[in-house]
Amino acid sequence: MGAALTACAASQGSRALAQTNEETLGAIAQESGITFGTSIAADTMEIPAQAALYLHQARIFTVDWALMFGNLRPEANLFLPGDAEAILAFADAGNLPVHGHALAWNESRPEWLMSLSKAGKQKALDRHIDETVGYFAGRLPSWNVVNEPFWPGHGLDGGFRDGPWLQAFGQDYVSRAFKRTQAADPKARLVLNEAMAEVWSEDGAKIRAGLLKLVDRLQHDGVRLDAVGLQGHLDPARPYDDAGFADFLHQLAERNIDIMITELDVDDSSLPDDIPTRDAAVAARYRDFLRAVLAVPAVKTVITWQLADSASWYDHAAREADPDAKRLPRPLPFDAAFRPKPAADAIAEALRDRRI
Repeated sequence: MGAALTACAASQGSRALAQTNEETLGAIAQESGITFGTSIAADTMEIPAQAALYLHQARIFTVDWALMFGNLRPEANLFLPGDAEAILAFADAGNLPVHGHALAWNESRPEWLMSLSKAGKQKALDRHIDETVGYFAGRLPSWNVVNEPFWPGHGLDGGFRDGPWLQAFGQDYVSRAFKRTQAADPKARLVLNEAMAEVWSEDGAKIRAGLLKLVDRLQHDGVRLDAVGLQGHLDPARPYDDAGFADFLHQLAERNIDIMITELDVDDSSLPDDIPTRDAAVAARYRDFLRAVLAVPAVKTVITWQLADSASWYDHAAREADPDAKRLPRPLPFDAAFRPKPAADAIAEALRDRRI
């Protein structure tokens, strides 16, 4: 993103703030002791009004795809940090910190990586962490070091997710990744990020149990762990128990770590087509989930997975499946025209209601 576009986006954000009296989600969250933010991709910034919205509302950005192994290293001898650099430059213009996502994820596995021997994969992970964290040291204050270590559907011991890093090191890849990240940037906060812990199913229960055991193992082994991130891709069609999930968060908090909600959105595919009805149901899901979650003092950060519907991964998938789709997803607080929806009000209400 060029400097002129960055400046334009920042200027539009300032005008929007001046022309309205509404508090931003970032400001409301800050008053309640929460850091609110959003993920962002390089192409998010290509639309000036969308870029302005993100600067206006957020107090932290998470890199969406730009720092994934396959994006940075599509070939063995390539390192392509350009998209991440653009995001950092954009965030710097708004004086916003950027959370790195993610160093070791078994699903980001280009073909060249999978063709390596076990020893080759071991060298690849070590090199990736050393070089990537070293390159961004001092500019990214925190990292999702390991992303989604569990996937019970793979049928492996402990419910771990299969992939190159598990194949290279076994379950010890997790502690190895944390240790190498700390060595490469001792000041960065280190986060373990997981999905589906909020789903009240057999798989969700296995993930929650595995995550508690993994945290205990890391702490027992002296591995520094500053926070656990829980994604929060909410789906009203899946079983959920917000009070039960809050109890799980309290169990995590007993381990003396912070908790982040890192990828919050609501899958509305099971909801009615009627937009007001659908928006109301999405808003209710945000409100109920966040009220339960924010009652846990260890929760310090809430990050949505993108901020406007037009940037959502659900929207991209729907358009790819059917370019002429009449019904498009509406999973986020702001619509495709960057206007606030009932979901934005629900998030604001839950943040204001936080009582610790």
